[in-house]
Amino acid sequence: MTAEPNKPCQIKRDYQQLINLYPAIAHTDAHYLSKLSIYQQRVFEAHSQQKLLVLGQIGLGNGLELLSWWRTHSNLNQRLLLKVFEPNPINAYELKLLWDQSLFLVTEPTFEQHLESKLVAKRAQKLVQKYQPNLCQLAQTLLHAEPAAIIGCQRLIFDDGRTTIDLHFGDIQTQLSSLNYSPEHPVQHWLVLPHLLQTLNQQSHWQMAKLSDDSATIATIGLSESSGLSETTVNRFQACGFTVSDINELGIHQPVTLINHQPDAVLLHERQVLRQQDAKAYAFNPMAAILSSATQSSIAIIGGGLASAHLALSLAERGQGAQLFCKDAELGQGASGNRQGAIYPLLTPENDELSRFFQKAFLFSRRRVQALTSAPAGNQTPISHDFCGVLQTAHDERSQLRLDKIIQGQPWPSEIAYAVDAEQANAIAKINLDKPGFFYPLGGWVCPFEYADAAIQKAMQLADVSVSLNTDILAIERQSDGWFLLTDNNRFGPFAQLVLANGAELTQFDASNKLQISPFRGQVSHVPAQFQLSQLATVLCANGYLTPSHQGLHCLGASYVKEPKHLDFCPQEQQENLMKMHESYPNQDWLEDIDMSGSNARVGVRMVTRDHFPMMGCAPDVAKILEDYEQHQLTKESRHYWQTTPAPVHQGLYILGGLGSRGLSSGPLAAECLAAQLCGEPIPLDKETLCKLNPNRMWLRKLLKGKAL
Repeated sequence: MTAEPNKPCQIKRDYQQLINLYPAIAHTDAHYLSKLSIYQQRVFEAHSQQKLLVLGQIGLGNGLELLSWWRTHSNLNQRLLLKVFEPNPINAYELKLLWDQSLFLVTEPTFEQHLESKLVAKRAQKLVQKYQPNLCQLAQTLLHAEPAAIIGCQRLIFDDGRTTIDLHFGDIQTQLSSLNYSPEHPVQHWLVLPHLLQTLNQQSHWQMAKLSDDSATIATIGLSESSGLSETTVNRFQACGFTVSDINELGIHQPVTLINHQPDAVLLHERQVLRQQDAKAYAFNPMAAILSSATQSSIAIIGGGLASAHLALSLAERGQGAQLFCKDAELGQGASGNRQGAIYPLLTPENDELSRFFQKAFLFSRRRVQALTSAPAGNQTPISHDFCGVLQTAHDERSQLRLDKIIQGQPWPSEIAYAVDAEQANAIAKINLDKPGFFYPLGGWVCPFEYADAAIQKAMQLADVSVSLNTDILAIERQSDGWFLLTDNNRFGPFAQLVLANGAELTQFDASNKLQISPFRGQVSHVPAQFQLSQLATVLCANGYLTPSHQGLHCLGASYVKEPKHLDFCPQEQQENLMKMHESYPNQDWLEDIDMSGSNARVGVRMVTRDHFPMMGCAPDVAKILEDYEQHQLTKESRHYWQTTPAPVHQGLYILGGLGSRGLSSGPLAAECLAAQLCGEPIPLDKETLCKLNPNRMWLRKLLKGKAL
């Protein structure tokens, strides 16, 4: 369908079609907004004593309900986690986030054209400006977070962690079933938008029940016969133990018991069976033990880089203190110490779990930078960065074939990446490249050590977070009362939980020295900005990378040397970095502007995993795994044993590392997920991806297949 200005009748029909597709839009009047507000206020009143309230919403609609939850919660002291589930934006109708000076609302049209969407958005805008003008700023904040049309969960954090919105895009039943049940913080209430009410099947209803508190209820909009919504659907919800309410029928004096009930014991048992089935299927992947209220400041973090800083921040947003131990005089002196680092997602032709994880992680990290740099005056810590985009090009025939497979493998959302020809690439880079590429418009570069410092500074504002610099932890030991950390002349502890996030030293302790992870040396050259080279306007990634100038220097790199013998400056690697650029962009005049005559460079070590996923989760007890393996190996029964038995771990010890060369993209989300685990909160990753991140995965993959270690 194409809507053209000279076809007013077609536009009118298209507009009416949108209204019919999205009944929530047709109900955005003063009556509905008032009823919605009453319902939401009662939900918050009923749970005013909870520190964290988890709510679910099926359908995004035009964004009005989401914004109203946010607005209603804005004056409350408790934290809110709102999980919104919306069908596949790529296969179904490719979600479009519209923004210009006159529009502010999120819409989700089935059509790619903007004209029809703007008609709906303008109508909603007028209503909201008239009845709920204070939603406008929230809508602007939401759109500034740049949620993208990708499958899976995107976590958006606002108000220093007081408001968190998880946007789950994709088949609703798949998204619901992929999540872990959180017994400490289950979903307390569901709001189901009417345009999706009848698309939910009984399996979806039970998955909602599995994730819910025993007394959770469902509210929707318009259950009367005139609305055309099926009473059969209501009965199916009731068959899963839910009470279903119609927001339009709420009265001002209707009691709050509307949203508090206890379902039949048989139905509760059915929910518990579903949870037990999940637990059994993923028993091999143990999760963090939850902190008790008596141990609110007993988390220790070893490390002073990006991962440890962001873990401290994610914990602090939950009111959880931590003590961070760094062996250096300043934060970010290891792999996080580079002047500039590229930030963009890692994509694969198949858009597999690795690709999907990095898209979500990259967007999360980008939002972190924005939040830390847009804090109110006086609360900011500068982070040098520029989201100028990243332009990826090939450097030989093999890399061209690989890049072509990625480009052609998926209908990538344009906000993630899109192909450009040679002329467009030249225009983006502002220097001649004369070759096509793949452009990541939301990517760019960030100063890693400033990013880490800003995260720590914010964490210290929010909670009891302390940093011990010049503190080299040489050993760790587990006692009956917790973990102790030892230096040459000090002993710290006990700590209920200990996280190893110490980068290149991740394997230095007896409890972690068997982790399947490798150190790679990287030398980054610092090149003076001059002549044509100084005009570079985007990050170039080919055989190596080159950044736009920052404080008069470009970063060019990086070498990749496994298990290095030393970390001294290497003249050969300096020249190799230059040769990589010549190989990537041959015969370009600006290459002559790269001055490598000096020895200006920085050397660091990245810890790399074979499958490129970070490590996040419980520290595996490798000695116990090998011991158990002697009794359970190479048989069908052994595969069942490893599938249904929690893998051995060190109690209270966790790993956060293996970020490789893309830690700027992956580190903050990995830290957020570990913090959620430690605090018993819903995790913004599906169960399969959590298995991919688990530090024990290399052994368990073989054991689950009945292969020899």
